[in-house]
Amino acid sequence: HEGATWVDGRRPSTWDAFSHAHPDRIRGQTNGDVATDSYHLYKDDIALAKQLGLDTFRFSLSWSRILPHGKLSGGINQKGIDHYNNVIDEVLAQGLTPFLSLMHLDYPQILEDEYSGFLSTRMVDDFRDYADVCFKAFGDRIKYWVTINEPRTLILGGYDVGDMAPGHCTSVSNWTCDAGNSSTEPYIVAHNQLLAHAAAVQLYRQKYQATQKGIIGISMNADWIIPYSSSKGDIQAAKRALDFTFGWFMDPIYKGDYPENMKRYVGDRLPRFSKQESTLLKRSYDFLGINYYTTQYALDRVDYSDPRHPNGYDAHVQLS
Repeated sequence: HEGATWVDGRRPSTWDAFSHAHPDRIRGQTNGDVATDSYHLYKDDIALAKQLGLDTFRFSLSWSRILPHGKLSGGINQKGIDHYNNVIDEVLAQGLTPFLSLMHLDYPQILEDEYSGFLSTRMVDDFRDYADVCFKAFGDRIKYWVTINEPRTLILGGYDVGDMAPGHCTSVSNWTCDAGNSSTEPYIVAHNQLLAHAAAVQLYRQKYQATQKGIIGISMNADWIIPYSSSKGDIQAAKRALDFTFGWFMDPIYKGDYPENMKRYVGDRLPRFSKQESTLLKRSYDFLGINYYTTQYALDRVDYSDPRHPNGYDAHVQLS
């Protein structure tokens, strides 16, 4: 939402690249070059939040603005740091509590070009380094950290359907993508996002939490799902659907592994956590953010199978 894509040292993110390469997939064929221009209008935005009577101002950082080359080795953009310091200070000056997300659906395009972003485990270290920069720069004033906002949205839009950055999917007759495999990539990306989240949480707890006195968690989107009927099949379908949506991320960060239903229905396409990774993931949150939008019915569909779109089809559930 902040726009200012090329301002003050920022370089393109995956959403910048996607919106320019595929304007047909953006409503109104727009892009984020200006967007709501909160980069320049943040004081107005914060003042409006104050006028509404809110007590918290939640916003996201642009990885591409802080580390334009994606990696710590590529250098820190001080102008980006200065901008977010100004935003945080303005939030506090208005008597609001800043609530900060490290990543919200996009990351530096240069990492996508170099090693395919979250399809690679290399993203874990780069995300941890990015988080380290942010904790050090802003942690004296930020007491609520979100590692990743809505990781499942990135997966479904970016790697299953292909209508969001980076635009991967298994191409079908009426919809094509430049690359992707909808039956495998969503699970790989989810896996690496979870590991990146856990690495950032471990870093914060070990290096910063004792002195900065903040807490850290993750924010997930989760619909409530109820059986379409009282049949045993639909009741089980609702449980499977929850496992394939909320449980996909909640189970690993709570108990260190994926839901049993996912292991059963996805099989070898579902990555496995090592013992060390499982330990790192367990209880890797001080708080849990839930973005709730709607409730859906679950209908048991044993015949519902399409490897191009795994999330609903692998669970053999029709949601409505």
